[in-house]
Amino acid sequence: MLSQLPNSITSPSVWQLINWIADPIEFQRRCSQKYGDIFSIRLSGVGSYVIIGNPQAIQEIFNQDAKFDIGRANELAKPLIGQNSLMLMDGGRHRRERKLLMPPFHGEKLQAYAKQICLITEQIASQWQVGQTFVARSVMQKVSLEVILQIVFGLSEGERYQQLKPLLTSWLDMTDSPLRSSMLFLRFLQKDWGMWTPWGQMKQRQRQVHDLLQAEITEKRAKQDDKRGDVLSLMMAARDETGQAMSDEELRDELLTILFAGHETTSTTLSWAFYQIHQNPDILEKLQHELDSLGDNNNPMEIAQLPYLTAVCQETLRMYPVLPVLFPRITKSSINIAGYKFDAETTLMPSIYLVHYREDLYPNAKQFKPERFMGRQYSAAEYLPFGGGSRRCLGYALAQLEMKLVLATVLSKYQLVSVEDKPVKMQRRGFTLAPTGGVRMMMTGKRQMAPIF
Repeated sequence: MLSQLPNSITSPSVWQLINWIADPIEFQRRCSQKYGDIFSIRLSGVGSYVIIGNPQAIQEIFNQDAKFDIGRANELAKPLIGQNSLMLMDGGRHRRERKLLMPPFHGEKLQAYAKQICLITEQIASQWQVGQTFVARSVMQKVSLEVILQIVFGLSEGERYQQLKPLLTSWLDMTDSPLRSSMLFLRFLQKDWGMWTPWGQMKQRQRQVHDLLQAEITEKRAKQDDKRGDVLSLMMAARDETGQAMSDEELRDELLTILFAGHETTSTTLSWAFYQIHQNPDILEKLQHELDSLGDNNNPMEIAQLPYLTAVCQETLRMYPVLPVLFPRITKSSINIAGYKFDAETTLMPSIYLVHYREDLYPNAKQFKPERFMGRQYSAAEYLPFGGGSRRCLGYALAQLEMKLVLATVLSKYQLVSVEDKPVKMQRRGFTLAPTGGVRMMMTGKRQMAPIF
């Protein structure tokens, strides 16, 4: 049993941090080629991490999640989402909050959201003009933002809705490049000197978002309308075992967590899906044939069960992980994982990227091949776009439903082509990874099919 940190990267910690911010995928790829699928990195001013790209080791971690502090390991995100976010909780408080938040994202509630997702998509796509070039990620941002506003916040009109839309977009766009994202990792840049500094601008917008969300929460509390089906109303109605509801601060921070976890990630994944579908005519043809085979059956939940559509979404999530790694996990006491003995306060960080590009799991991993998901079931430690263990993303079912229905709505009604003249690469966008340039597309015509809703 080895007790030292495995395969420590020897380059200066400042250089490692620069590489992590600039291109975490390439940094991991180079390190894994040299050191294998378990190695240690030191990020200057941030901390030391053991990167794990071995599925067996990751399964061992998931099986022992109670032995880690995970919320405490996510401190980097606190300035954005607040201290009352589920992401920053551990132990009993994490279990309580997760139980309160779970119902709106599963079961019958999803069916109620499905038609709304289709309507939002059609409303935005109907504005396209033949021959017009557009950026897929920007359009998908509009779709996913409307989904958040209408389905999660319960807002579809009024002054507060009109104020939140541009404010949320401008706030999220403040970290739209590796350079601008660096303020999330470099604490000396996190100085609030008003609108003179990027951090001051970010905090100012955050305060404006807080005020608008608080006003919405206050108004909902006053109305006490039990019939509303939006996520916020359901969160407000939820009670724990002692009859306690979530506080305004908890509600507000959880809404921001859902915004960051659901809006940015879904719009990015959809833009990658449109990119690959329109780079591969045979995949587009198969998808359209599958959608056409439904005929007049326009039940969104049945569309979401289509096997090839599902496989395309799964392969997109495999090939383009929105996060380069899973939530870090800090050992509470010494623990044995994969033949290593890790001391207390060691931070382990499972790598989505390294697992999803293992040739033994995914032959020709750099190729987009949806079929690989039609003949095989992968374990929770082999395929982990939504995390795993006690921290699996609560909204994974809604995110997958949104992906499938947006793709189905667009592909059944519109003919698009990619206008990218060279391969699109991933770049850092805040804590996430997104396509450089956002994927440029063009509408060339409409398809004659019945709407799917």
